Amino acid sequence: MGKIKFNISPKKSEIDVNKPAEKKFWQKQGHFSIWYFIIMITLLYFFQSAIAVKKEQIPYSEFQNYLKTNQISECVIREKVITGTLKLMDQKTNKLRRFITVPLYNAELAKDLENHGVKYNVAIESHFLRDLLFAWIIPFAAIFLLWSFFSNKMGSAGMNFLNIGKNKARIHAETEQKVSFKDAAGVDEAKQELGEVIEFLRNPEHFQRLGGHMPKGVLLVGPPGTGKTLLARAVSGEAGVPFFNISGSDFVEMFVGVGAARVRDLFEQARSKAPCIIFIDELDAIGRQRGGPMVMGGHDEREQTLNQLLVEMDGFDTSKGVVVLSATNRPEILDKALLRPGRFDRQIVVDKPDLKGRLEILKIHTTELKLATDINLEIIARRTPGFVGADLANVANEAAILAARTNQEAIGTKDFEAAIDRVIAGPEKKNSTLSPEEKHRVAFHESGHTLIAELVPTGEPVHKVSIIPRGIGALGYTLQVPEKEKFLATRNELLDQVAILLGGRVAEEIVFGDISTGAQNDLEHASELIRNMVCTYGMSEKLGPLTFGKKSTSLFLGTEYGENRNYSEETACAIDDEVRTIIQSSYQRVKELLNKNRPALDSLASELEEKEVLSGKEVEAIVKKS
Repeated sequence: MGKIKFNISPKKSEIDVNKPAEKKFWQKQGHFSIWYFIIMITLLYFFQSAIAVKKEQIPYSEFQNYLKTNQISECVIREKVITGTLKLMDQKTNKLRRFITVPLYNAELAKDLENHGVKYNVAIESHFLRDLLFAWIIPFAAIFLLWSFFSNKMGSAGMNFLNIGKNKARIHAETEQKVSFKDAAGVDEAKQELGEVIEFLRNPEHFQRLGGHMPKGVLLVGPPGTGKTLLARAVSGEAGVPFFNISGSDFVEMFVGVGAARVRDLFEQARSKAPCIIFIDELDAIGRQRGGPMVMGGHDEREQTLNQLLVEMDGFDTSKGVVVLSATNRPEILDKALLRPGRFDRQIVVDKPDLKGRLEILKIHTTELKLATDINLEIIARRTPGFVGADLANVANEAAILAARTNQEAIGTKDFEAAIDRVIAGPEKKNSTLSPEEKHRVAFHESGHTLIAELVPTGEPVHKVSIIPRGIGALGYTLQVPEKEKFLATRNELLDQVAILLGGRVAEEIVFGDISTGAQNDLEHASELIRNMVCTYGMSEKLGPLTFGKKSTSLFLGTEYGENRNYSEETACAIDDEVRTIIQSSYQRVKELLNKNRPALDSLASELEEKEVLSGKEVEAIVKKS
């Protein structure tokens, strides 16, 4: 199902803790480096000129006359110049005169000029600017440009060799937090737990007067899209304190030690702005359990970051009002050291909302939408069991887009119905038309599901049945809406669910005498459900109230990562036999129901093939009539 992010960002822009709010042109990092380079070159030039001994430049002919009259006490001959000291005294400084001259290495020309009494001088062309440009400015500028280019490529948050250890947290001032608990619906239990955190940040003396202190860390656990980040922002908004927001992946870089340095920098800034909240999203990015395969000596960058986080949480004083909030949807992989008392003392479950919670969430996400007068949000909430806040926000947004696409003045119930179908089964494939034979078969397949759902005792009411292709490989679907929220399922209810899943395949076999690949997904779900009945729920009469196999499952997401087998091969054969017996029994039960109600099956298929979509009321009328 598609997901969108909560629109919880404040209207004011975020403030980067690593950057001042405003900088002048010459204060920016790149321009400052250029100006610094120019100023240093200029100072070096003037410094060299200042410390150089002042020398008098004389013509080369005059130098030769001084030489002939023994007026030169010493000299230094270089490749292009001759420097030295005359025996004559300088009347102004009362010191020996120092000279510099450029020699003429053409001895014959010098002799001819001297014979003709010509006073001559030799000058060399000055290449100071050229030498400065090619020997200093261009090389240093090229190095600076390459350094700037690679530093920009290495990180978009200003990550370069000067601030690589700075954390990437975004700090929201207390005046910017416009999110409150009114914006978080369907999580009443979590809000009650977080109420004490708010009270501590507002009035820490209330807890300290009896010697108590606030837990150092609060871990929000739940499936994706349930509003964990929204709750953290709401806590900051209610308490009116600065809010540091950073993702767990922002700590780790390619350089060893960077993550630990960023953790230290983050907590130092938090202490300076206490009371405040540090929110680390996706904590599992750095908090994975240690002790896996040896990676670079078994002490890689992620472990160093985790170790530094553990040290910081142990070290900071809870009386200063720094609270660490974190969120994850994979608590089973977190290191145990993070979850012990003194670190993340409290673990708050942010679960999927119930019917009442979904209704409240829909009200929040439809406040700015122009709804039709006859729309009933409670019906929409009933139609979305298992949806989280992000899913419901997506439904509201999709409904608005569909209404705008057809140039409607307001969003109606049909738009929400279409949006829910899009989120559940995917968009309609308008360009994918079924052949008459396939359409006929799909109509009977979906009619089989629908009829069995109406006939079994515990079947949920059918809301809609469609044979319009949607999403990836979905040629049709039957949608049931529960009348009330359920948290438990009995053995008979599970068997009825298996019967509904088998209804499509059995209908194909009865009508066409042959089966197709369309029931692949139905058989997969039915087999998994029956195996859970036997191995997990202890609902097998043959094997008794026992569980077989320890599954590695995420507690909140229900994702299975594998199974630790704790039974023998003989027991495995017995499990397979029991699963096969139950599914064959359910298959035979469905076949008898469909044969007994064959007229209703034919009527449903004929009407569905003609209209392509049938509502729950139309299905109920056809079944009663037949």
